[in-house]
Amino acid sequence: MKKSFSLLAALLTSVALVASACGSNNNAEPPAGTGSEGTDKPAETTAPSEEPAPKEVTLSLRHTQIKETSKTRLKILEDVVAKTEQENEGLTFKLEGIDEIVNRDQKLKAEMAAGNPPDIFEVFGGADLKLYVKAGRMLDLTPIIEELGIKDKFASLSEFTIDGKVYGLPFGGYSEAIFYNKKAFGELGLSIPTTWDQLLDVAEKAKAAGYTPFGLAAKDAWVNGMLWNSVLERYVGMDAINKVVTGETKWTDENFVKGFAAYADLVNKEYFTKGSLGLAYADQGAQLLSGKAAMVFTGSWDANRFTSDEAGDLKGQIGYFAFPSIPGGAGDQTSINASYSNGFGFSANLNEDQIAAVKTFIANFFNEEIQKRTLIEDKLLPSMKLSDLSGVDPLISEVLTVMASASSSWPAFDSITQPAVTAEIGVGLQELIGKVSTPDKVAAKIQAAQEKANAAQ
Repeated sequence: MKKSFSLLAALLTSVALVASACGSNNNAEPPAGTGSEGTDKPAETTAPSEEPAPKEVTLSLRHTQIKETSKTRLKILEDVVAKTEQENEGLTFKLEGIDEIVNRDQKLKAEMAAGNPPDIFEVFGGADLKLYVKAGRMLDLTPIIEELGIKDKFASLSEFTIDGKVYGLPFGGYSEAIFYNKKAFGELGLSIPTTWDQLLDVAEKAKAAGYTPFGLAAKDAWVNGMLWNSVLERYVGMDAINKVVTGETKWTDENFVKGFAAYADLVNKEYFTKGSLGLAYADQGAQLLSGKAAMVFTGSWDANRFTSDEAGDLKGQIGYFAFPSIPGGAGDQTSINASYSNGFGFSANLNEDQIAAVKTFIANFFNEEIQKRTLIEDKLLPSMKLSDLSGVDPLISEVLTVMASASSSWPAFDSITQPAVTAEIGVGLQELIGKVSTPDKVAAKIQAAQEKANAAQ
């Protein structure tokens, strides 16, 4: 649920006036301005004008690259910032790193309500962005990306486009599916499953061999929504999910409840990590890399970690496959959750000088060089179309192949549902994992939150 253009000229240019030196020469005519009579009136001189000082411009920039696994992405951002400052004398960026969940669910929401967001900030497209645009907090980037000639170079701007205007730029893409331990699959003679029943069979055999079928760290509610999201799409289809915000479909409809029941079935079969509700997200990937888990359902943003030295003996032994089909489901059975949801937004409060500097930042960040560097060094799927994919890590090649093989792609549910509904879904899934509720009761609570959110639109 984890990115050649012309550069803007300097903000100010000035031309120094060169002083004229006045000297004497016995054989020369009297200097101009002394008079033809040769009086001793001093010649007029022009003092050199002082070059105007560059305007001091400051831009605050909030990012969420604070984890050990995000060092590469942060370094790329810092390089872009340094280049932009160098090209704009007087410009200073003030970077602030913050936890992604804190930024999205708490701090940024409060700042948007108060009307004082950072100048540049990470933001999710879709439902989050719509609220901020409605409140008049987002800078319309349409004229800027048209001026820079990059509007058509993005893979998709759909989650950042509202009423035909672009209010954010994705810095990378993602897909969500199943990373798996190739070594374990080989030892157990397991094949990549293509149907739900085959997936359950693989999980059962992995469990019998002492593996946790699906590594899970459920303390952070959003993590649980990933696998469930694909299960739900297989049962109901994206059209039905989109229509919950209009009231045309309900979470209590039969196929929706089936989606919750299928997720609960994985819990009841003990295919998830025991005690997962007490584990933070970082532990989920660690379960796969330590050889404890046979599979992990997560986003392609974890590919960087899965190809690092942390993988140890499993380096090069982690693979990726699409979530299987669920026969009888109403969704697109060979589709994939893949989109471009994480991006940079810019405050509508920016003044003219700040906007000029922002143009340089955008030009320096959103180009093929940085996108290729992000793909190679950080394993982040590019949000822009690249002409050269050489040097791509084998695991990333698998991810790209799975994406290319999908019949369609769709965004995560939390880019569609209102924040209050998203929060209720998170609680409901944790209740299923903790076995303190049932699929129908969870669906009913989410529907109540949905109706309240729809009425407030």
